Amino acid sequence: MRKPRVTAATSGPDGLAPASDVAAIVAGTHGDPFAVLGVHEVGKGLFARCFVPHAETVTAYTLTGIEAGALSRRDDAGFFEGKLSIRKRQPLRYHARNAGGDWWLTDPYSFGPVLGPMDDYYIAEGSHLRLFDKLGAHVIKHEGATGVHFAVWAPNARRVSVVGDFNDWDGRRHTMRDRRDTGIWEVFIPDIGAGRPYKYEIIGPDGVRLPLKADPFAFKSELRPATASVVAVPPAHEWGDEAHRNYWRNADPRREAVSIYEVHAGSWQLHDDGTFLSWDEMADRLIPYVVETGFTHIEFMPISEHPYDPSWGYQTTGLYAPSARFGDPDGFARFVDGAHRAGVGVILDWVPAHFPVDAHGLAHFDGTALYEHADPRKGFHPDWNTAIYNFGRREVVSFLVNNALFWAEKYHVDGLRVDAVASMLYLDYSRKAGEWIPNEKGGRENLEAVSFLQKMNKEVYGHHPGVMTIAEESTSWPKVSAPVHEGGLGFGFKWNMGFMHDTLEYFSKEPIFRKHHHNDLTFGLTYAFSENFVLPLSHDEVVHGKGTLLGKMAGDDWQKFATLRAYYGFMWGYPGKKLLFMGQEFAQRREWSEARALDWNLLDFRPHRGVWQTVRDLNYLYRSRPALHGRDCEPEGFSWLIVDDSQNSVFAWMRNAPGGSPVAVISNFTPVPRDNYRVPLPKAGKWREIINTDASEYGGSGMGNGGIVEARAEGKNISATMLLPPLSTIMLELVTEAD
Repeated sequence: MRKPRVTAATSGPDGLAPASDVAAIVAGTHGDPFAVLGVHEVGKGLFARCFVPHAETVTAYTLTGIEAGALSRRDDAGFFEGKLSIRKRQPLRYHARNAGGDWWLTDPYSFGPVLGPMDDYYIAEGSHLRLFDKLGAHVIKHEGATGVHFAVWAPNARRVSVVGDFNDWDGRRHTMRDRRDTGIWEVFIPDIGAGRPYKYEIIGPDGVRLPLKADPFAFKSELRPATASVVAVPPAHEWGDEAHRNYWRNADPRREAVSIYEVHAGSWQLHDDGTFLSWDEMADRLIPYVVETGFTHIEFMPISEHPYDPSWGYQTTGLYAPSARFGDPDGFARFVDGAHRAGVGVILDWVPAHFPVDAHGLAHFDGTALYEHADPRKGFHPDWNTAIYNFGRREVVSFLVNNALFWAEKYHVDGLRVDAVASMLYLDYSRKAGEWIPNEKGGRENLEAVSFLQKMNKEVYGHHPGVMTIAEESTSWPKVSAPVHEGGLGFGFKWNMGFMHDTLEYFSKEPIFRKHHHNDLTFGLTYAFSENFVLPLSHDEVVHGKGTLLGKMAGDDWQKFATLRAYYGFMWGYPGKKLLFMGQEFAQRREWSEARALDWNLLDFRPHRGVWQTVRDLNYLYRSRPALHGRDCEPEGFSWLIVDDSQNSVFAWMRNAPGGSPVAVISNFTPVPRDNYRVPLPKAGKWREIINTDASEYGGSGMGNGGIVEARAEGKNISATMLLPPLSTIMLELVTEAD
């Protein structure tokens, strides 16, 4: 509800503020300065009161320049008050003087609230879906003045103030209005604009002043190691991506080609002096590279503000602010728009599972466990030393749901890949017996987190058709990518961690031993269509001593390159969307580090260039052949041709989809060429070899079938006899069906 500007207790019969109020304002301990400062009716007249440190005299004026009266100094610290000559209550400007000069300031306490009763209602209900338009710092025009409206949730605080360079970081000068029904504090500060750093000074419920806090809804932040929030310029980018967005609004992403290039923005490329590229520089380099390499989407590891580079962004303190490492927020908008105009989608890694405990962040934000669960058995993550969001608190759920909607609306992102979903779903995740609290039914499932994820997915898909959500979920939790109304979590896709684990385990074996591990590659098809899967070869596999994908392949250098190319062919022919971490498309040799750029010079060497060309051509085939993507998530699009030839480590299957010719995928994972090898095929006729990862142009041996194989009918069976090159994957497409 809107608060009154004056109460009976704020004025004596002479119109002067009680001495106790004056002392509390000067000391910065008054919990409701709007009841003391500003313009107040006393009897039939108006009084003004202000706190202007360093001033010796203060004269009040209306915003139109009419003098309203000189104020008397009640306290040498800068408390002034006096009767006004105007009859209508209105915002005031003050002309202050001291021996050093004079200055003007507009009184924030002479303005009414910005938030209204409907905001209070929806915020309290937890149903407000435009919190990012109400909370945080917004440059607005209010009651005839231009300034910044600040609003922050801190329900247990005794006092909250905005501090910044505009008030000498003095928490006494811009204490905020407490909207007690919601726990929101707000103040409109006139005469300041975008670009000003600020934080919140909060006095906790025990009267202790907390470390200065960054704004949870900050839309811009200072560059680390500085940690202040920054008043952002209102978004000014003019978007030109409507064609891209319309396409995806009307598409079923399960039946589209989705090939994702996973990128760490801080280390894909760097300047020669080791500094970061700006978003505009990244747009000039990364977008053309992705287009040339054939990926459909870029997925950025978290780009929201975070204090510690080695966290890779997964420990964020500013969920609403694109990191200052890469320039202004508008630069990120320009990047997304440029990618869309080039036909490339942008997916963000999003971290609603936990947050770091840095003093300026969300931890104990108002002196209590506010965003995190108070009980460390639910509120502290033992693996990452982070705090876990309290998913049972509607305000926290609103904060996170609004953030998902914010990135979709304000920055037009095409998807959110939600990090660490498994840690959210299970109360006993990484905990021993006695270290976790069962749910109300006695189980280990975090029912509150489940409810949050379902709500987030419903709101994202309901408000932003065309935006996809992807779960990084490593367990057998059912229906992760099923709709909420069917009992699912509501994600569009789920990472297939089993595919990544099993295939990498298989290819780490020497070829002679692979026949004993044949099941590592066939087992995945028993569950391949239980979810809408993305096949990830992610950053997690190329850090912390795990080496690189090239290094994981068994054999000598030639075999490593050949196996990696064959592996990519296998993966691009396998049902499921694709994801590849940066550098692995050209067989990076050094393990990835966030502190250095990729080794781009490797592209000058034929084996590495050959891997890149393989990935480029696979992406082209995947996008251009409906059979390879149109039924990625449906069993009708897949059928085995050869599943049990473990002795020769050969695998073959068909991919089918409406609108295109069928494609056969055949892999030989030994260094032995298989001549006169018989492969059953569904139709007699000529089948064109549309890729052969052993081709000489890729750095292979150049063995093959001259580009064509012919399938013949022998009784009821149809098959083709062909050469399977060593350590290779080939794909065949029906081009001429036999009469």
